[in-house]
Amino acid sequence: MQYYDPRPVRPRPRWQGAAVLSGGFVGLLWVLEVIDLLLLNQTDRLGVRPGSSDGLMGVLFAPLLHSGFPHLANNTVPLLVLGFLVALNGLSRWVAVTVTIWLVSGVGTWLVGGWGSVHIGASGLLFGYLVYLVIRGVVSRRPWQILLGVVVFLVYGSVLWGVLPGTPGISWQMHLFGAVGGGLAAWWLDKPVRRQPRSVY
Repeated sequence: MQYYDPRPVRPRPRWQGAAVLSGGFVGLLWVLEVIDLLLLNQTDRLGVRPGSSDGLMGVLFAPLLHSGFPHLANNTVPLLVLGFLVALNGLSRWVAVTVTIWLVSGVGTWLVGGWGSVHIGASGLLFGYLVYLVIRGVVSRRPWQILLGVVVFLVYGSVLWGVLPGTPGISWQMHLFGAVGGGLAAWWLDKPVRRQPRSVY
């Protein structure tokens, strides 16, 4: 015997999906850091090693690795907030933005980072999300996205100084190319589609 419920299935509110996605990703980072601790920090060697053919594989792993819990804790809240705001546009948009930033940040760091250094951490994603959210409204010409970009800039804009060389041991290269990746993602994904005029016969 089958039972049929005539009540319509209500889709999950978008903010709930965004919260699960953002929280799940950051939760994964914490799980991986615990595993790294149990392995005596051996996985940190899988980061981006500029100029090294082996180090190019670090492009895939670097955002998942951190140099300790304080490092990860510094990235956690901004990643939760900014990742949530990006994910409000849906899973496919979050994936597209994240992959763009991930690759541009990693490859750029591999090309210009200091020889012999190892670059790890999700701060490239953080900078990319920030720049994406700040400029996508200008690109898409949507008023509410422009307003959100202004708010995000007022709250987190000061961290953009991190794209400049400064504190030893801080990968300004990842910050810089993460920001570049965020800008490219906004340009590619949020640029208004121009409709071709219809010919009338």
